[in-house]
Amino acid sequence: MNINVDELLSSLTQQTQSLLLSLDDPQPLIVGIRTGGIWVAEHLHQALALSKPIGVLDISFYRDDFSRLGLNPEVKPSSIPLDITNEHVILVDDVLHTGRTIRAAMNELFDYGRPASVHLVVLVDRGGRELPIDAKVTGKRIDLPPQQHVKLTGPTPLKLEIITAKT
Repeated sequence: MNINVDELLSSLTQQTQSLLLSLDDPQPLIVGIRTGGIWVAEHLHQALALSKPIGVLDISFYRDDFSRLGLNPEVKPSSIPLDITNEHVILVDDVLHTGRTIRAAMNELFDYGRPASVHLVVLVDRGGRELPIDAKVTGKRIDLPPQQHVKLTGPTPLKLEIITAKT
């Protein structure tokens, strides 16, 4: 399957611009989930000419499977540049699958304050939800069997790959 990332980013930017028009604040805080979500957030931040600095979440300690998977060897600090209380937050990730990453990200996000709103933007929604989480803005929906996964590599150039897990 050939997926043009530039087309997805262009679509994501247009949809996010429409979302911003519906908010009371045309300058929301963009927060990317490490790693691929940060790359997508950086693109949106630049394309939308937003003035607030980008926030970064590393949700490793907030995962509900932490005890089963163990510590990610590349845990890096999260960085939210301001108090998010009453801010409109655009939470960005690369791939939405089960919803567990987003649940963990929202748990961590609320440790920084109580935002006015949180809107999820994802490059790819691959289905397979285990939690009731949906993106407000999606670049593309791809239905894949459970043994296949979507992987974003980058940051330059950004490239999407469909990977089949070895059994």
